[in-house]
Amino acid sequence: MYVTWYWWLLPLVGAGLLAAEVHLGYPGVRAWLPYVVLLPLTALLIHRAGRTLVEVRDGELWVGPAHLPLEHVGEVQVVSEKDKRRVLGPHLDPAAYVLHRGWVGPLVRVRQTDPEDPTPYWVFSTRRPDRVVEALRTR
Repeated sequence: MYVTWYWWLLPLVGAGLLAAEVHLGYPGVRAWLPYVVLLPLTALLIHRAGRTLVEVRDGELWVGPAHLPLEHVGEVQVVSEKDKRRVLGPHLDPAAYVLHRGWVGPLVRVRQTDPEDPTPYWVFSTRRPDRVVEALRTR
């Protein structure tokens, strides 16, 4: 779920402006040090925001750091971009596992059937929801 290129512009410009403001106030090493620290740090944070993996492997569904055994996967549903607000808004169960990225359009909702787990379902963003649904159905 990589971050699209135009989402990089505003944070990098903001980091550049903050570094320039510090640069104006200090001479010497302190003048260029904010550029060396803030710009790569901002790029790293944006890159890490887009490194969330969604995959089916080793008999489990992995969404970010969480995993769900495939035997506990129930109904799988693709939520379109236009229905995303409804699903993540008033109809969202507070106990649901949610991994949402605003720059990714569709969502997948997976009901989980483990009676020991208080999480009723998972909702997560993915760029290829059809491939996720196919992988879960052909488990």
